[in-house]
Amino acid sequence: MGLLAYIFIGLIAGAIAKAFFYRGRSESSGIFGTIFLGVVGAVVGGWVWNLLLGAPSPIGGLDGYSLLVASIGACLTLGVLKLIRR
Repeated sequence: MGLLAYIFIGLIAGAIAKAFFYRGRSESSGIFGTIFLGVVGAVVGGWVWNLLLGAPSPIGGLDGYSLLVASIGACLTLGVLKLIRR
């Protein structure tokens, strides 16, 4: 997957994860933080997918599977960060 596809998927996945965790509250990481969260989420989601299912991650382009796996990974990443901050 190309760099622009990672950035686009990262932006959408990061925004979904932030909307799920912050629900209208202000969060100040900005667009670059959102993209970074989504890209890290894509990596985490792909790793978890491979760990649980033993199959290669479906992240491979601009499709629904990539967005789903990246969003779940971004939510897992935010959840772990919230646990660490407590």
